[in-house]
Amino acid sequence: MIDFSLLGAVFLGVVLLIVLILRFKIQAFIALLMASILVGVLSGMEPLTIVKTVQEGMGNTLGFVAVVVGLGGIFGAILEHSGGAEALASKLLSKFGIERSPWALMLTGFIVAIPVFFEVAFIILVPMIYALQKKTKKPILLYGIPLLAGLAITHTFIPPTPGPVAVADILKADLGWVILFGFIAGIPTAILCGPILGKYISKRIPVSGIASNDIIKPEQKGLPSVGIIVSIIAIPIVLIVINTIINSPLVGEELVSKNLKGWLGMIGHPFSALIIANLIAWYTLGIRRGFTKQQLLDISTKSMAPAGIIILITGAGGVFKQMLVNTGAGEMLANYFADKGVSILLFAFLSAALVRVLQGSATVAMITAAGLTAPLLMDSISEPQKALLVIAVASGASIMSHVNDSGFWLVGKYLGLTEKQTFKSWTLMTTLLALIGFSCSFVLSLFF
Repeated sequence: MIDFSLLGAVFLGVVLLIVLILRFKIQAFIALLMASILVGVLSGMEPLTIVKTVQEGMGNTLGFVAVVVGLGGIFGAILEHSGGAEALASKLLSKFGIERSPWALMLTGFIVAIPVFFEVAFIILVPMIYALQKKTKKPILLYGIPLLAGLAITHTFIPPTPGPVAVADILKADLGWVILFGFIAGIPTAILCGPILGKYISKRIPVSGIASNDIIKPEQKGLPSVGIIVSIIAIPIVLIVINTIINSPLVGEELVSKNLKGWLGMIGHPFSALIIANLIAWYTLGIRRGFTKQQLLDISTKSMAPAGIIILITGAGGVFKQMLVNTGAGEMLANYFADKGVSILLFAFLSAALVRVLQGSATVAMITAAGLTAPLLMDSISEPQKALLVIAVASGASIMSHVNDSGFWLVGKYLGLTEKQTFKSWTLMTTLLALIGFSCSFVLSLFF
């Protein structure tokens, strides 16, 4: 039975969130807290209970997310300043050759965006696009779209990037399963949205691009070994996935003792895995390559600024989720959707897509949709199903980047596109990415 007053409270909370961000330009952290409090007030919750719910939601969420996002931010910053992204791009381009360079750029973006923020990785790698365009005289979108697709997909689907980490925590999904399904959904999505779409678009949107006279030439900078870069990026991913496999029903105590499982579980926990990766990166990409300890400290400290914003927004998203749980709105919606036979996977995707289109930020869309979806989860839902919900939310939050998204202007500026051309290329690519990503999560849900 639907309680329309409770449903109205949730609806007005979401409306307030969007109005505060769009109309009044209120920071998303404060907007999410205000929307959460409004839901509590309109649902008839006691004043002091509202305050306790805010504290509960924030505390429960930040206990995990703050550590993972903080460690991931430092890890990515060390990789960025060491020149690892440029080294990887240069090596792949030399191996693939000019003709297959769009595939090399897609793969570069796919790997680099795992530890490095999307915007930072794009700015680091965009000189590669300029250089190729200048050398081949081919449309810049032939190279730009594959790189953007690789960057966008792993930044959205694969931990330890902040978005999927935050959603996984709010939905209580295992990061190992999220990583596994992120790769399974991400690879075909990257191929279709990258080289294939790039080839199609480049023939229909003739853009000469920006002739840059300041091309970064990796071979002149003494960049680190590509093997080391790939190995360091792989360390936390492999450890987390191994931990998930060992602690799954597939591995019984006859194969691995309970005591050994405990130790392996600690080493493969995202906290430990990222600490190990950070220490190795600190030494191999920092100390051994001539960075002073003070320089590494400065790099680590500066990386905390963007990480801090994401941590606070994620915490506020946890408050929104907790408010839905404590008011009973989540349980009411869960029962309603179950009675009507509505897929929670579809609800997760559509709610993220709606918030994304309305207010632009993929991070806010992911966290808001995760907050709406988490209270709908039944006890019977499995770990793989929770992970697929993370992919569905991430897909929805990627859809239709347009003028209210900073990424829209960043891509247009650096690739020399008009607003119309950015719509016909970048916006199209993000929409296709979202639809293919969700389709993959839906197909996988039929088997898990």
